[in-house]
Formats: sequence, C-alpha cells, structure tokens
Amino acid sequence: MSTSTKTMINIKADKEVKEEAQKLVKEMGLTLSAFVNASLKNLIRTKEIHFSVEPKLRPEREKDLLQASADYKAGKNISGPFDNVKDLMKSLNS
Repeated sequence: MSTSTKTMINIKADKEVKEEAQKLVKEMGLTLSAFVNASLKNLIRTKEIHFSVEPKLRPEREKDLLQASADYKAGKNISGPFDNVKDLMKSLNS
C-alpha cells in the first residue's frame, strides 16, 4: 500500500452550504473532507464534472407520479376536465 502526502486546501463556502453538505455526507457515513477527496479523485479519473440541472423527485413522489401515469394510461382514477370551479369542487369533495 502506498502512502500519500496530505496537503491542506482552503476554500470559501457559504456557511449554510457547508453545514448542509456536512449533514448530508455524515448521513452517508462520510466526512466533508472524504467527500471532497473522492470528488477530486473522480474528476481526475473521468476528467468530467457533473451538475444536476433538473431537480430530482423524492422516491415516494416518483412512485406516486409513475402510479398516476399508469392509472391515466389505464383510464383509472381520472376526473375532469371541468367546465367550472363548482364542478371541480364537487368532484374534489366527493
């Protein structure tokens, strides 16, 4: 096993960003330092940087959306369209 020399990297980050990142990586069993090191190693290995532009759904919302899509395709659990608010409210309250 090779030994590596450690060096210090100083970066500036918003306090809230740092705290939220620390909280998230801790939930994953990592330190912020371990995460940054892994990210840098991945950058070197792949020579790529990935940013998520689209927000991701929480798993339970994704499941709900997939079920709603399947229901729509099967013609189940469909209401409307409605011509007025009164009919919409009647349907919602039934």
